[in-house]
Amino acid sequence: MNLIAHDIIIRPVITEKSSRLMEMNKYTFEVHPSANKIQIRRAIEEIFKVKVKNVNVLSVHGKPKRMGAFQGKTRSWKKAIVSLAKGERIEFFEGASI
Repeated sequence: MNLIAHDIIIRPVITEKSSRLMEMNKYTFEVHPSANKIQIRRAIEEIFKVKVKNVNVLSVHGKPKRMGAFQGKTRSWKKAIVSLAKGERIEFFEGASI
């Protein structure tokens, strides 16, 4: 499957935990479910013009939810935590906090 950079990176994830990770030069993104670490690294480097040091990927499974008598579940998605090389920053996240 041919994915372009903007198809791979779906959205930034800004939470309390991701804000703490930003202090350690790690940024969190929701990524395409079929994207691998190499594609994520290339997409981040292409979009934000930074040098990526490491990529960690995990799947977030949907949680069961109940609405009265009906039971469903939230969607599953894929998360990537990207570590940048020393001295690199993504300006898009500057000022973003909870």
